[in-house]
Amino acid sequence: MPDFRPFRAIRPADGKAPMTAALPYDVYDRESARTAVKGNDTSFLRIDRPETFFPPDQDMYAPEVYERGAAEFAEDIRRGLYVKDEGACYYIYSLTMDGRTQSGIAGCFNMKDYETGAVQRHEKTRRDKEEDRVRHIEALRAQTGPVFLARRKDETLDGITREVMSSEPLYDFTSEDGVTHRVWKIPGEHEREIASAFGNMNRIYIADGHHRCASACRVGRAHENEKGFEESGYVLGVVFPEDELRIMAYNRVVEIPQGITPEDLIKKLGDIFPLRRAASPVPDRKGVVCAYAGGSWYEAEIPKEFFTGDPVGDLDVSVLQTKVLSPVFGIEDPRTDDRIRFVGGIMGTGELERLCGDNAHAAFSMYPTDIGELFSVADAGLLMPPKSTWFEPKLRSGILIHPITD
Repeated sequence: MPDFRPFRAIRPADGKAPMTAALPYDVYDRESARTAVKGNDTSFLRIDRPETFFPPDQDMYAPEVYERGAAEFAEDIRRGLYVKDEGACYYIYSLTMDGRTQSGIAGCFNMKDYETGAVQRHEKTRRDKEEDRVRHIEALRAQTGPVFLARRKDETLDGITREVMSSEPLYDFTSEDGVTHRVWKIPGEHEREIASAFGNMNRIYIADGHHRCASACRVGRAHENEKGFEESGYVLGVVFPEDELRIMAYNRVVEIPQGITPEDLIKKLGDIFPLRRAASPVPDRKGVVCAYAGGSWYEAEIPKEFFTGDPVGDLDVSVLQTKVLSPVFGIEDPRTDDRIRFVGGIMGTGELERLCGDNAHAAFSMYPTDIGELFSVADAGLLMPPKSTWFEPKLRSGILIHPITD
């Protein structure tokens, strides 16, 4: 029974949202973040990645880096880029990409629901990545990136969403990647219905943003029962209905072990899966993996006996890990092994070919994990392998911000 409530947002002033909105901080590496903010003094990425204000060799986790982010945020508020709503409310955040629209309700969930499983995760987090966002939240006194959540269908919430979206939005703009973003403030008359609808659910699910969630909860626990930090016990999120979400493949590029040629590798793969030349580098159904090595694509169909009814073990990414990446490539822990690289499906298979251009690497093009598979894993209290899902489009930072203090 999730406790999902309205909040008092810091958000862009009228006409400023296209200037402030930025992709999540973790989409970028250091170099691409620096390039993205160059000459841009309004993007929220400056605040999410404040090391971009410093020389390239700056320790990005040093105290002065987080202090600079906080100072820039305060200055942006002072110069009128952001306003703070007078009262708490829910919002609708809608994104349209390639003709598909997904519309979620933005609010804040109780950190205790994350601990009890009413807000359910499906991925393991890394402590070092948590530490970064903990320091960021502490410095800014705000949660700046919403957790991307999913829910099962609910007619009450769907009806409210449709009704509110028939009115004029607060923001309506298209970002540089062609995604249209719209935000509405939900009238207070719907608050009781929304809170009740969420309260009647067994759980809601983290789709993307596990580190943001874990970090926000750690900050909340650190300030539990501390006067002035009551808001820190609630975590900013946007909850979307399952049938509107789009999951793309999360592909793999791996280093071929020394002494093995691409031809040797294909033979080894053929001993595990029946292989044939691929008509397309993109799998057309679950249970099919496409492999690229030596300049050619091959299609492998996972044998039925590899599927055992285990919600985690039956994921295509799990089968690839246990049957190929571990025994053939020696990659036992894909979370920490630097011989594997994960490439979001949004990049296309051309990017996989580019990364394998030296013939020292191979690539695996995956069929996307299904939202039903994600729910099954989470409902069982289990965890997926790392990088099992790539959700598109991404929620922007710098649109809805949750202050944790007054």
